[in-house]
Amino acid sequence: MPINWNQFTEIVNSHQAFVLTCHIRPDCDCLGSALGMAFVLESLGKDVRIVTGDATPPNLAFIDASNVIQVIGRDVQVDELLDGYDVLMVLDTSSWAQLGPMGDVVRDTKAKKVVLDHHRIGDDIGAIEFKDTAAEATGTLVARAAKQLGVELSVEASQAIFAAVATDTGWFRFPSTTSETYQVAAALVDSGADPAGIYAELYERDTLGRVRLRGAILNRLTTELDGRLIHTYVLRSDFEETGAIPSDTEDAINYALAVAGTEAAVIVIEQPKGGFKISFRSRCKMDCSTVAARFGGGGHKAAAGAFVEGPFGQVQQDILDAVRTAMT
Repeated sequence: MPINWNQFTEIVNSHQAFVLTCHIRPDCDCLGSALGMAFVLESLGKDVRIVTGDATPPNLAFIDASNVIQVIGRDVQVDELLDGYDVLMVLDTSSWAQLGPMGDVVRDTKAKKVVLDHHRIGDDIGAIEFKDTAAEATGTLVARAAKQLGVELSVEASQAIFAAVATDTGWFRFPSTTSETYQVAAALVDSGADPAGIYAELYERDTLGRVRLRGAILNRLTTELDGRLIHTYVLRSDFEETGAIPSDTEDAINYALAVAGTEAAVIVIEQPKGGFKISFRSRCKMDCSTVAARFGGGGHKAAAGAFVEGPFGQVQQDILDAVRTAMT
């Protein structure tokens, strides 16, 4: 279903104070979309603040050069966010599990709740949903929103939105990339986005710890089903041994997917506070979002994620059993 932009613009135009949030373990689409939307709303004279459940990872800090993103429990408390604004906008998710500490705010707020997202699977969080599952990134939806609202994007907004779109399309190489993707990217460049600079910040600023962790991930690659399935893992002890941090695992699954003959890839990543982050990728009939949904996660057909509690051996077995079944 196409987004009802008339309804969206009516909500924006008829309210003054907005709080924006997105999912925990934030990525560029999440952060770039929130920042881009904040710039759009502020250009309309709105009062805006961004509050997330997790801190921005160090490798993505460049996207928020002005440090406007606040973290619940660190910069602001839950009870401070339960009133005092008109609209709570959730970007790039509609899943309770992905809201983390912001879930209490979303659940108890008296404000109008709005979701702007491109994921197929989510929960009913009591919000008015503006979803386009055909969109390659939530950043694309923010760019469309700006156009619908008659806002000319600033350099800062263009940078944030370009980072969102570029990363969620694998730098324009994923099948979700369309001719419109390039049109959106071109418009963002015309508005001041610097693709070379963004790429350098994302992929040419590796720490020694990140490189060492990458070696451990590659060393553990295991293939099954005649090479069609490949998987690996990261344990908490790996971070201490390599000097890496959890955000250094971002995009690590793509190393596995690059192996010739691979149709599906899985990485199991133990989190510092317990539990495991699971990332799925598919180039075959397996629908990653369906597999991830079995474990309380979600995403897209070609890429999805989940968070699973339990001992490593059992989690890995359950995940791989589900993937094997989906591939046969």
